[in-house]
Amino acid sequence: MLLFAAGKVLQTLMVLLIVSVVSFTLLKLAPGDPIQIMLGTENSPEAYASLMKQLGLDRPMVEQYFHWLKNFVTGDWGVSYVGKAPIFQYAFIEALPVTLTLAVSALALSILIGVPLGVLSATRRGSGWDAITSVFTLTGTSFPSFYLGILLIWLFGVKLGLFPTMGFVAPWNDFWGGITHMTLPAITLSIYFLAMIVRMTRANLIEVLEQPYIAAARARGEPNWRVVWVHGLRNILMPLVTILGLQLGALLQGAVLTETVFSLPGIGQMITNAVLNREYGIVQAGVMITACLFITTNLLVDLAYPYLDPRLRPR
Repeated sequence: MLLFAAGKVLQTLMVLLIVSVVSFTLLKLAPGDPIQIMLGTENSPEAYASLMKQLGLDRPMVEQYFHWLKNFVTGDWGVSYVGKAPIFQYAFIEALPVTLTLAVSALALSILIGVPLGVLSATRRGSGWDAITSVFTLTGTSFPSFYLGILLIWLFGVKLGLFPTMGFVAPWNDFWGGITHMTLPAITLSIYFLAMIVRMTRANLIEVLEQPYIAAARARGEPNWRVVWVHGLRNILMPLVTILGLQLGALLQGAVLTETVFSLPGIGQMITNAVLNREYGIVQAGVMITACLFITTNLLVDLAYPYLDPRLRPR
């Protein structure tokens, strides 16, 4: 088991290394001159050359990459030339908790509502509930999240005044204030994943409930809730966990639009502003943080497989 885990960790580190090389290279090839932006329109060639040497941009690209990688690993991510603040403080300490709060809230909402709806739809196949659930899942997977966010702001924020329309309050500082500020963004981001979880749960549970061991459990006189929620649900955990892990990238991608719509100071809005200001150091930090979140989640999914299915445990 330790060898299995070590192999997965090694694969994760290799993927992160490849992501860092590709993202660093593409950002270097991106249009725009950050030094020109830093110095402004009026500058001398001497000042331009001095700042380029100070930032190490006159070195070969390979040398620049290894210098950046060493600093990134040690926590020296540079300084934002617009905000005049350390990038590590801006990205890791300030923006990352906002994105994690939004992502965890949306994921929790999707699981807590999506799994029961999927079970209800599977156990009442062909009923009115099943038809309503099918319409909801089709709408949820096809409705643009940014447009949904605007509608929620207009209805629940402007018209009814039930929730704030923008800004972020940390739940660990003000729990109820954080909940009210995060409700509309979490609903906006979770709708697509909620609909997908409902569809996955329904499809897999219908297949599982037709298996012989389910018939045997019913024949033993076990109550229906135990047959469904213990024997049935336990055997759909692997595909459910898999789809959750694979969809984290889409969740983080959706967080960019959601944070922009609701003015949340998270990773998505940070990257958007950094691209507009040509702050490639911040963009690189945001890309690496997002990649780490996505790859780490998939690593945890891989490590969870042997616990979900004993047949996959190494002998």
